[in-house]
Amino acid sequence: MGVLRAGLCPGLTQDMVQLLQSRGIKTVVDLVSADLEEVAQKCGLSYKALVALRRVLLAQFSAFPCNGADLYEELKTSTAILSTGIRSLDKLLDAGLYTGEVTEIVGGPGSGKTQVCLCVAANVAHSLQQKVLYIDSNGGLTASRILQLLQARTSDEEEQAGALQRIQVVRVFDIFQMLDVLQDLRGAVAQQVSSSAGTVKVVVVDSVTAVVSPLLGGQQREGLALMMQLARELKTLARDLGVAVVVTNHVTRDRDSGKHKPALGRSWSFVPSTRLLLDISRDAGAGSRRVARLTKSPRLPTGFQEMVDIGTWGTPEQNPSQGDDI
Repeated sequence: MGVLRAGLCPGLTQDMVQLLQSRGIKTVVDLVSADLEEVAQKCGLSYKALVALRRVLLAQFSAFPCNGADLYEELKTSTAILSTGIRSLDKLLDAGLYTGEVTEIVGGPGSGKTQVCLCVAANVAHSLQQKVLYIDSNGGLTASRILQLLQARTSDEEEQAGALQRIQVVRVFDIFQMLDVLQDLRGAVAQQVSSSAGTVKVVVVDSVTAVVSPLLGGQQREGLALMMQLARELKTLARDLGVAVVVTNHVTRDRDSGKHKPALGRSWSFVPSTRLLLDISRDAGAGSRRVARLTKSPRLPTGFQEMVDIGTWGTPEQNPSQGDDI
């Protein structure tokens, strides 16, 4: 809502504007939030005229309200659920990745974060026939690893090649390159006409920590601003363009409790809708077994966990049928 001026709405004349401004009411917000009886007495204006004026201003400048039923119908028609290809993780995610949301995979070195991302990319590209943008900032992606996951799904070399073509890989080395890639994608998707292969449905960022952590030393102001700009880009991409965003984050040790917690601090914690924590199993001889724990979710109670074996991810028996994905 802006500054009061004549002609802003029917009935608001220059004389009225001058009278109101002389009493300290200079903006639309000032007028609609003021005690109109008091304003009428101080300015010598008609109370009924001021009430009518406020109604018009509220109708003209307020957000249009909608009810919960309308929001739910919009959600049902605009949201897709994409399987990760890993049954245990799909269970924690309430069936899979949701378009319109940011899902974060948190874990220490060797916990399997990149393996999750590769499995998601392979499953979405092959089983769901959708395009994936994989933004690699830590050098964890190799074509051979993706191919191994695809070979576990199909022995058909044409299908493998088709899936590989649906995975677009971009390597970035700082936050500015990452922002450029996301902004370019947002512009491209907004103008794209859906082809037989579809538009980008999943964006994987592995990892956000690699490009943000170097910025958070010293005064932190510039680093925090860039981090929140990245957060806005990711959330806008997810919400406005119907994309499922997956990001990975490292863990750090809490100074007070000594326990591990997600890196990037409290400001970043509001970015993901869902957060999964991967940890190496403490069981003797655990090998490739990992504990996946749900620590944030808009749908399920937190604290649920599943035991998974990253050595078997991508094998046919771990992969749900396509009919269950969406």
